[in-house]
Amino acid sequence: MSYSNTTYFSNPSHFILLGIPGLEAAHVWISIPFCAMYTITLLGNFTILFIVKMEPSLHEPMYYFLCMLAITDLVLSTSTIPKMLSIFWFNSREIGFNACLTQLYFIHSSSVIESGIFVAMAFDRYVAICHPLRHSTILNNHMVAKIGLAAVLRGGILTLPYPFLARHWPYCRTNIIPYTQCEHMDVVRLACADIRVSSYYGLFVLICRIGLDVFLIAVSYIQILRDIFRLPTKEARLKTFGTCTSHICVILTLYVPTLFASLTARFGYNIPLHVYILIGNIYLLVPPMLNPIIYGVRTKQIRDRLLRLVIQKGT
Repeated sequence: MSYSNTTYFSNPSHFILLGIPGLEAAHVWISIPFCAMYTITLLGNFTILFIVKMEPSLHEPMYYFLCMLAITDLVLSTSTIPKMLSIFWFNSREIGFNACLTQLYFIHSSSVIESGIFVAMAFDRYVAICHPLRHSTILNNHMVAKIGLAAVLRGGILTLPYPFLARHWPYCRTNIIPYTQCEHMDVVRLACADIRVSSYYGLFVLICRIGLDVFLIAVSYIQILRDIFRLPTKEARLKTFGTCTSHICVILTLYVPTLFASLTARFGYNIPLHVYILIGNIYLLVPPMLNPIIYGVRTKQIRDRLLRLVIQKGT
């Protein structure tokens, strides 16, 4: 099959994902860390789900939100990495038009849902620290379920126009996508039409996802820090702040790569293509892998339960 970029057509039946142009000879080697990260992602997130399910003491709002985060990470990574690996291992570059739009939707909706879960987790930390006596009353199971449903609906509805807009545009130049996966702007740039509607809407979603959510998280932590600094001793302040460190770490692993990748997609015209693709893959690969590791290492209850499981299997 020829991958010439001069192919003309009106309605593409498929797209061609090139992987990482310029590094084709290294695809097999690149696949090794990608495969390792995906394996760690699967093991880590399924372990979190199993531990929270099996340990009654973890049936609390923070760990319910953590389970939602684990499921979202599994969806995000599974919607992208298997196709990447098939490109690297088997040179399987073709992806159907509808499959491409489906992948596009799950990538962006999962990212927005994950961001919403981080807002919910920040709210949980705010209530736990600033209103500890009312925590179980404010964040009961019914409220946690409603917050989780709201995060899922927001992510699903906010990104629903992406595939519909992408399907609406005519494609008459090329069906070649020089990347490892289908993402919104990468797909609509192939259209032979004015795509400003897609571009502006994508920017709007980015503002909602990063701007609004980061603002809400910042407001929560300003209130948290205000109450922490009112504590009488340094030890009490450090102990209380320590309950927030896992959440802060996973927030940084999500928003920093996402913001960098989004800005380079719009303004990084002088960045080499293979560097841009690798940067773009960071926010798809790294946060789902690091989230369960961070919570597993930083959260004593999860760490202790995991150690008990290991010891029981060893005896």
